[in-house]
Amino acid sequence: MPRDASDTRANPDLLLKAIEQDGSPDEIRNGRGHLKIFFGYAAGVGKTYAMLQAAHAAKRRGVDVVAGYIEPHERPATARLARGIECLPHELVEHNGITLSEFDLDAAIMRAPQLILVDELAHTNAPGNRHEKRYQDVEELLRAGIDVYTTVNVQHIESLNDIVASITGIVVSERIPDRIFDDADQVELVDIEPEDLLERLRAGLVYHPDQADRAQQYFFTIENLTALREIALRRCADRTSRLTDAARVLGNRDYYTSERILVCISPAPTNPRIVRAAARMAKAFRSELVALFVESPRTQAMDEGERAKLSANIALAEQLGAHMETVYGDDVAFQIAEFARLSGISKIVMGRTGEHSGVRQVLFGRKSLVEQLIAFAPNLDIYIIPDQETPPSRPMERKHQTALQPPSGRDVLRTLGLSLVATAIGVSFRHLGFADSSIISLYILTALLTAVTTTGRLCTIMSSVLSVVLYNFCFVTPLFSLNSYDRSYLVTFAIMFATAMVAGELTARITNSARTSAENAFRTRVLLETNQLLQQAHGAEARARVAMNQLVKLLKLDVVFYTADRSLLGKAIYEPAGSEDHSASLLTDYERAVATWTYANNKHAGASTRTLPEASCLYLAVRTGDEVFGVMGIALNGRELEDFEHSIVLSIVGECALALESDKAAKEREEAAVLARNEQLRANLLRSIGHDLRTPLTAISGSAAVLREGDEKLTPEQRRNLADAIYDDSLWLIDTVENLLAITRVEDGSIHLNLTTELIDEVIAGALSHVARASRGHTITVKRNDDDILLVRIDVHLIMQVLTNLIMNAFKYTPENSTITIGAHREGKFIVVEVADNGPGVADCDKPHVFDQFFISSKAQPVDSHRSFGLGLSLCRSIVEAHGGIIEVRDNHPRGAVFCFTLPAEEIEIHE
Repeated sequence: MPRDASDTRANPDLLLKAIEQDGSPDEIRNGRGHLKIFFGYAAGVGKTYAMLQAAHAAKRRGVDVVAGYIEPHERPATARLARGIECLPHELVEHNGITLSEFDLDAAIMRAPQLILVDELAHTNAPGNRHEKRYQDVEELLRAGIDVYTTVNVQHIESLNDIVASITGIVVSERIPDRIFDDADQVELVDIEPEDLLERLRAGLVYHPDQADRAQQYFFTIENLTALREIALRRCADRTSRLTDAARVLGNRDYYTSERILVCISPAPTNPRIVRAAARMAKAFRSELVALFVESPRTQAMDEGERAKLSANIALAEQLGAHMETVYGDDVAFQIAEFARLSGISKIVMGRTGEHSGVRQVLFGRKSLVEQLIAFAPNLDIYIIPDQETPPSRPMERKHQTALQPPSGRDVLRTLGLSLVATAIGVSFRHLGFADSSIISLYILTALLTAVTTTGRLCTIMSSVLSVVLYNFCFVTPLFSLNSYDRSYLVTFAIMFATAMVAGELTARITNSARTSAENAFRTRVLLETNQLLQQAHGAEARARVAMNQLVKLLKLDVVFYTADRSLLGKAIYEPAGSEDHSASLLTDYERAVATWTYANNKHAGASTRTLPEASCLYLAVRTGDEVFGVMGIALNGRELEDFEHSIVLSIVGECALALESDKAAKEREEAAVLARNEQLRANLLRSIGHDLRTPLTAISGSAAVLREGDEKLTPEQRRNLADAIYDDSLWLIDTVENLLAITRVEDGSIHLNLTTELIDEVIAGALSHVARASRGHTITVKRNDDDILLVRIDVHLIMQVLTNLIMNAFKYTPENSTITIGAHREGKFIVVEVADNGPGVADCDKPHVFDQFFISSKAQPVDSHRSFGLGLSLCRSIVEAHGGIIEVRDNHPRGAVFCFTLPAEEIEIHE
């Protein structure tokens, strides 16, 4: 499909080619590259220069070094040092009429050097690139097994952003997650004195003179540089300390009980500051960071802007290494305290917005969230981060905004109808002589019913106002007027209005709580059903469809699943959420390319992520650990998953992965059993060959030696007897080898039937001619069927082998002068062939096993016991069953055994 010129998405062909160049996911994970960061506290300290020096040293050691992207700072010394290193061509991207030069990730992966240089790790890529950030490009290079040298400054570390901004007054937008810095294999601090850096700046070695003057006025001051240098040194020291502690633990030298720090997430604009402070604290205490969001009926009333801020704050917490959790409840403080108690939290970090302070706290006696939390969790360390930059987000304001949202026409009609019905009933109460208090209670009941049966609070307010107005108009003297002779009614009206409002508000809260509980119960039920349905399903595709159906039920969105086929994705399974089929737009080459990238890199990608966000679906790897069993795609259609929805989705995908892993394990166990059975077959064959072939081969070689060396001493009769013995043993070996080859073809499934229509009498005659020489000492009788022509559709060669094996088996297990009877007759749509003898027969205990491989009767005494593999009858059963028949053994009366098998009969067509 041709691509539009305005389409800035990554080319799917190039994307798939890059993935294929990477290799399989197992190879990627087993051969991850090493990352070295050259770290500085400001531009111009010499990070790029130090990186190029290290690259030349690596090249002298024989390492294949390539410069993927070197920032063009126009510094002569750096430019000279870059010479002699192979440079990849940059990717030119058009954006807003400007041509931007970007790092070409696909070209780097296809070149696959041992070491690549990628400058400016925190750089933001131009729109249309596969990843939003350059550090994501570097991560993909590392997964491809390529070592990377890169550079970054201290102001680009996410958790240090607030500190750097408070020092310099400049907020840096290009940042990297702390995990990139902490997980690097090596970090080399490139450090010079601030005075030396200022000298370089004034000398024009960092920026152009005009740029240097502006930088020296705003950023490059001795105070700023000294503070930034201290932060960089401390950050490197913290990393070194953590590495030392990790080595100590691995060496069993010491033991530390790490603390768990909890940070509270909210949609407040200053919540990122709290999250970063908690992340710094977690690093300082070397503890785990947990982020918690408490969803309540009040938070469900958030508008789109607040939800966007909440999602951004959650993403920031996860980026800083926090483990995200969501709980539900009306009492936020109690939920936080209970979660902390059950999860082993030792410290809580939260912001203070001044909520419930001042007059409201004095009048209503309500404690602030912080005070409530201290009361619920007195033993926890609670750290309060002052929030003074923006006014707090007040729940009452959100309620008011929600209440003022226009109600639907149906709700307005329902409100008016309830008020009119209450008035009519009130009129009847007045005629019956009821007191005014009964009528007032009736209107309060109307407000309650309105709150229960309508959505939003505006209808409840309208009902309260209508109750006061209608009561005044219809039941207060003078009637049918809004005037009142008794001023005490004003107090009645106020109390009536307040009571209706409070009752309606409480009812609305209960209704919202019930609605929220129902939604949560539904989602939880979907998750519980998923496990049960996955256990009942059989096969990878069936289990994948169960997970897809559960996701469709939960999200009401289309779902796509790509099965895993070794190192690439296999076929796509599509499950629509409604009657419309959107598979044409969801199963494109680009979507498959994004799904393949997700599979190869074991990471989320697509819509609502920072990797290939132009895709229509959010792609999640169905994985357990590092093993990926497929890719699940959810067509978001422009919406974002709520936090709880996202956790349920991950749980369903995880359950699906566990089920697929169980299927794989069962398949591996089955293959192992088949392998063990084949190994046993091979061992039995070798044992039988070693034991049973040795005797005829020895006899053949001995007879041949006698003929060769004693020709003059042997009489003609003796020579003939020796030649007959050699001939008989050779025929037995030929038959044995044919049986071995046939049973091998049957075992591996490569046997093919060459079916033709034959007379069964001719087949029997052919088999008898084959065993004629071995029939000495036995009498063979053939029952002729002159009344009917018996035609069968068979593979002649294989059925003759069956008859030969059965006749030879009768020769071996019956004494001389025994009679072998062969016959055939019709039974319905089958021809029954029988081979009977009057020998000792088959013992009852041997009949169930006589057709098993390598079975030799322990009670019957064969004539030539050394000539038996126990394969002939097993081969007969396999051939007969391949023709659609059955074979069995029964007793022959008065003595002996009868082996019979059935073959499909072929009808004779008569043309007149």
